[in-house]
Amino acid sequence: MARQPVVAGRAEQLLGSAVVATAPVAGGDIATAVKLRLSNGRTAFLKTLTAAPPHFFEREAAGLRWLAEATPDGGVATPEVLAVDHDVLILGWVESARPGAEAAGAFGRALAATHRSGADGFGAADDGYIGRLPLLNRALPTWAEFWAERRIAPYLKVLRDKDMVTAEDAATIEAAVAKGAEIVPQEPPARLHGDLWNGNVLWAGDDRVVVIDPAVYGGHREVDLAMLALFGLPQLPQVMAAYDEAAPLADGWEDRLGFHQLFPLLVHACLFGGQYAARAARVASRYV
Repeated sequence: MARQPVVAGRAEQLLGSAVVATAPVAGGDIATAVKLRLSNGRTAFLKTLTAAPPHFFEREAAGLRWLAEATPDGGVATPEVLAVDHDVLILGWVESARPGAEAAGAFGRALAATHRSGADGFGAADDGYIGRLPLLNRALPTWAEFWAERRIAPYLKVLRDKDMVTAEDAATIEAAVAKGAEIVPQEPPARLHGDLWNGNVLWAGDDRVVVIDPAVYGGHREVDLAMLALFGLPQLPQVMAAYDEAAPLADGWEDRLGFHQLFPLLVHACLFGGQYAARAARVASRYV
C-alpha cells in the first residue's frame, strides 16, 4: 500500500489518527473508495465524492446506525461508522470471506430480527438516496399508498419525462401498483435496509454477514427479500429458509417478490437505461 496524500490528509482530519498507507478499492460506481491503514493498527474504508448531493454521506451514516440499533438483539451487522462529513464517509474495514451455508442461515435469522425491530411508520423522517437518485420518504398511512406514491410514481415520472418508457408499459406498471392493497398482506412496518442487493451484502469471517450502503425506511419486509432475489445472492435458498423459519412469511410471498421488485427495476431504468422499464412492465403484467 502506498499513501495518497490528499485522501490520507482528509482522513486524518476526521479520525485524529495518522494514515500510514492507502490503496484504491474497486467495485463502486458512484464514490471513490480507498482502504486505509492507520497508525493505531486499524484498517478502515473511506468513500469520497466530489460535489456530493446534500447530506449524501450523512444519510448513509444515519442509515447504518439505525440498522445497528437492532444488532444487539440479533439483527444484521453493519460496519462501524468512524467518521462522516459532507464529502466523505469512513467505516471500519470488513474482511471478506467465502459465502457459506452457516453464514447464510445466520444472515436470514439476523435479517428477520432487524425487520422485527420495526419502524415508526411507512416511511422515514428524512429523505435519502438510492444510488445518486433522491429517495422520498415522507410517511403515508398504508404500505400500498407509500409504495405507489413514494417508490413507483417518482421514478416512473423520470422515465416518462426522458422518454425512456412506453405509454403502454407505464400503464401496465401503474395498473399493477394500483392493486397493491389487494396483492400485499397488511403487516406492521419493518426496519428495512432498502437497497439489499448482492453488492451490499458482505460475507465476512466467523460466519457473519455485514450489510452496507443502506437506503433505510419503514416498509414491508418482503421488499428486502425481493431485492435479494432480484439480482441473485450466493446461498439465497438457505437465507430465505432461515428467515422464514425465524419469522414466518405470509402465504404466497414468493409470488409477490416480483411486485416488490418493480421499484428497484425502475431505479435501474433511471440509472442504466430503459430496458429495465420494459422488464418492470413484464413483471407488472403478472399482477394486472
